[in-house]
Amino acid sequence: MALTGEPLAIHIEHMGFRYPGNEKVSFTDLNLQIIKGTRFGLFGPNGAGKTTLMNLMTGVLSADEGSIKLLGEQAGKQNKEFNKLFGFVPQDFSFYQELSPVENLEFFGAWAGLHKQQIIDRTNELLNILGLEDVRNKPVEKFSGGMKRRVNLAIGVIHNPQVLFLDEPTVGVDVQTRTAIISYLLELNKSGTTLIYTSHQLNEAEDLCEQIAMIDEGKIITHGRINDVLNAHNHQSLEDLFINLTGKAYRN
Repeated sequence: MALTGEPLAIHIEHMGFRYPGNEKVSFTDLNLQIIKGTRFGLFGPNGAGKTTLMNLMTGVLSADEGSIKLLGEQAGKQNKEFNKLFGFVPQDFSFYQELSPVENLEFFGAWAGLHKQQIIDRTNELLNILGLEDVRNKPVEKFSGGMKRRVNLAIGVIHNPQVLFLDEPTVGVDVQTRTAIISYLLELNKSGTTLIYTSHQLNEAEDLCEQIAMIDEGKIITHGRINDVLNAHNHQSLEDLFINLTGKAYRN
């Protein structure tokens, strides 16, 4: 889907990728543009390639063919300046369980290149926003799942990234925590942060996302603004559309 005159957060052109010896998840001549400042959802069945595509966009994996640019910088160049452009909140917890939120944020803030006072100020701000102030010095291993999700999120945004990748950021949390996380993400977006989000929570996605792409077997099968996509396929919800486009069969 070509876009003109809009600054881009992500620009993928004719991208090809496959894991050596495994063609189950592969991409051929993939093209995708994500407008800077938007809230973008990436959806598909298990094994469709969502996480692989995120890893390609962040430079964790390198494309075999074509080009992937993040804010105009070529992905795959593993350097500190490139990594400062984005944050990543993975589905798996990505922190040190034996450390407190403060200690985790000190470590990851320093890793992101923040100065000591920046880390202190940003840590205080995030712990207050995310409701973790009262447990700031307690080991994260003692936290509930929802509290751990909030620590995961705080680490991902400690350096105020321009683009934030979110891989199932609310999986396994209660309604209150999910609502609070989505509310915070919407505020981040209002301040200019581009959100690139993937989840199986399609009802949640309708509240968060402006534009979406659905992928299956390494191909984009629909792409555009949510209302436009639903109208084009004559469906009322993303869940109905998802089933219609990807089928009801089990996925491994």
